[in-house]
Amino acid sequence: MNAPTFAGTENPTAVLEWIKELDKIFVVLPLPDRQRVSLAAYQMKEDASDWWIDHWARRPEAELHALTWEQMKMMVRGKFLPQSFWDRMEHEFYHLQQGSSTVDEYIRTFTGMCLFAGDAVNTDAKKARKFLKGLNQRIRELVGSDGLMSYANTVSRAQEKGNFDRRDNRSSTGQAYPKCGRSHNGECLASQSTCFNCNRPRRYANVCRESKRQQQPPYPHQQQLPPPPPHQQQPPPLFQQKTGGQACVYTITHDEAARNTGTMSEMLSISNVSVFALCDTGATHSFISSRCLEALSINTVNFCDPLEVSLASGKIIISDSVVRNLPICIGGQVLEADVYVIEMRDFDVILGMDWLTHYRVDIRCQEREVTLYPVSDQPIVKRLSKGSCQGYLVSLVSDVVDERVPDRVFIVCEYLDVSPDDLPGGPPDRQVEFTIDQIPGAGPVSKAPYRMAPKELQELKAQIQELLKLGFICPSVLPWGAPVLFVKKKDGSMRICIDYREFNALTVKNKYSLPRIEDLFDQLRGASVFSKIDLRSGYHQLKIWESDISKTAFRTRYGHYEFVFMDLMNRVFHPFLDQFVIVFIDDILVYSRDIDQLKEHLRIVLETLRGEKLYAKFSKCEFWLNRVAFLGHIVTARGIEVDPSKIEAISKWDTPRSAADVRSFLGLAGYYRRFIEGFSKIAQPLTNLTMKAVRFDWSSQCEESFQELKRRLTTAPVLSIPDPTLEFTIYSDASKMGLGCVLMQQGKVVAYASRQLKPHEQNYPTHDLELAAVFHALKIWRHYLYGGKCEIFTDHKSLKYIFTQKELNMRQRRWLELVKDYDCTISYHLGKANVVADALSRR
Repeated sequence: MNAPTFAGTENPTAVLEWIKELDKIFVVLPLPDRQRVSLAAYQMKEDASDWWIDHWARRPEAELHALTWEQMKMMVRGKFLPQSFWDRMEHEFYHLQQGSSTVDEYIRTFTGMCLFAGDAVNTDAKKARKFLKGLNQRIRELVGSDGLMSYANTVSRAQEKGNFDRRDNRSSTGQAYPKCGRSHNGECLASQSTCFNCNRPRRYANVCRESKRQQQPPYPHQQQLPPPPPHQQQPPPLFQQKTGGQACVYTITHDEAARNTGTMSEMLSISNVSVFALCDTGATHSFISSRCLEALSINTVNFCDPLEVSLASGKIIISDSVVRNLPICIGGQVLEADVYVIEMRDFDVILGMDWLTHYRVDIRCQEREVTLYPVSDQPIVKRLSKGSCQGYLVSLVSDVVDERVPDRVFIVCEYLDVSPDDLPGGPPDRQVEFTIDQIPGAGPVSKAPYRMAPKELQELKAQIQELLKLGFICPSVLPWGAPVLFVKKKDGSMRICIDYREFNALTVKNKYSLPRIEDLFDQLRGASVFSKIDLRSGYHQLKIWESDISKTAFRTRYGHYEFVFMDLMNRVFHPFLDQFVIVFIDDILVYSRDIDQLKEHLRIVLETLRGEKLYAKFSKCEFWLNRVAFLGHIVTARGIEVDPSKIEAISKWDTPRSAADVRSFLGLAGYYRRFIEGFSKIAQPLTNLTMKAVRFDWSSQCEESFQELKRRLTTAPVLSIPDPTLEFTIYSDASKMGLGCVLMQQGKVVAYASRQLKPHEQNYPTHDLELAAVFHALKIWRHYLYGGKCEIFTDHKSLKYIFTQKELNMRQRRWLELVKDYDCTISYHLGKANVVADALSRR
């Protein structure tokens, strides 16, 4: 029996096959763990052997003898399977469906992918539920959903029901009849011109007055699709995500469908399968039923903001996936449609106004004809039948305006007074009031108003009247006054702004500091659900010190120092900071580990706002999220990533034409430098252009650096949120260009850091440069590393003995004193193994 060898390739298939073959051998040869580990290590060659020898060279021999084969497999997978592969397989397992495969094929696929499932199947009950969820709906209903069933019993029942269902399908498969062009059982009624309702000859169902036959489905194609689930109204969702619009669904009876001239239906073909389609001029979008999609085995695309679909009863169902470019065969031509997936009973597809408009559809209701004009401009005429069964009429009210209301959001509906349409009046007395201190000797500032266009003057008048009505401003005759201007909001409306720049130069600044963004994100460790609250006109809710009201100009009573407002919010939420609340100016982020915990936390926050008479703007709030945009980043349970909407400006940035343009670009890109390996090294050609006395010369190196930074930002990794109770790992490296290091925990990247060498550092010997990289890592990540354990890897072997080295220069002694403050060990790794680069590539 020949055991396979493994050379250390990062090809995922080779790694898994090697482990699989060894597992087969160990089934035949029941060796103890120590011999299994020894055999596997002996079969490692080249890079794999170098890694294994280097890994155990610095560990006690007893630890190697205690190593089990299962632990060794985990180590090999962690080393030679890239994190991107794990993420992709985990994503595929999460969306695994049986589709067109048999139950046995689905079982084999499910079993093989359980390796990448993580905590999703760490218990027998979770594994059984996940397996059951991926089965086709018909098999799932036959198996049942008994929560007490074990995984083994669930698989056994699925195999039994799957084999039974397959035999049943084979026995009921009909032939394709030339007259109707469809496959069905029994005699073809179309070939005899027989009514589908009453079986009488030379009569058609659309004019037959007799009730439909109950024993045969009205549309033969329905035998090709799985039977629809029992009809039941969808319960109202616990919460709704913020969406761009809301769809309305009205249930209609067959009598109403027959009277409604705005709906027509017909049998169409998708992937050689007949489907029953409704042509609806009242729907702005198109839809497909989930059971039809299951029969077609077509891939869907999930989107972050689910579409809310409202039923006639007022209840809401959610569509969270769409089929792009669905091929629909009409009149011998294939016309594509984007269709959203929803639950429907009797219709397979609804073609709405988006599709009808795209193909310039001409509907003649009286003749029951639809003419389509595709790209070829050759008209397609299709005669449609009246709808005569119960179905759905779908209308998307708007895809721009957010129609959510507070009384539909769980828990928020209990605090409607916290999110009024307008502020109820002036702010009450608070523990923090806004004071404005002037530099001694400074006098009043008064400037003439800016000239405005008629439209702006009209808007100014309206806003001043509104502020007067609410009590936020009052008339003044004092010698203070700053000019007013307008800034457009995202929604196109105008925001009034007061130009205090000249006055600000004469004031003593409030030095209350804003929190570091990195510190805020560190608090989110372990959180998986979020809610975000934005205060309504936050600065209007801050009261001005009475003696300073005159300094805010004669038109307004509010100032614009965000630092004081930050102080107020921190005092209000002080008991909950670092527990489940983050406050940044007027944004409040509530984070929790699960839904039950978030219920409690959200009630506490809303109750606090109510008690302090602080009011939220509901249209800007988001509740019950598992993915939240906050301070230019996207936060999920997996970690932190760059907000794609924020880096769009970087990806579309034009080539800089001056040093000022370069500074602007580096300033914006530098905000996300913790996501980019070797940021300083990549940006060095651009940084050189910003130095004094350097002529601006846009070289090929600058262009390459510029494009590489844009590319890195658009493909930035997901950074893990650190756990201070676990050990950290640092990989450091140095070159004649700069210092670089990466902070990791449990094989996942927490942050990257790099900087260019200072002029005097360029003369350092290699030993000192490598030690400088270690010193740099310890200094910038002190808040993570101090008081905990960490292991530092370097490719400079002499640093391994730095703690016992006797001959040290003054610089090395100074740095060593700092290193001794930490509970850390410095280890050597082979340079050719390129462990740092491997670690940096992990996400």
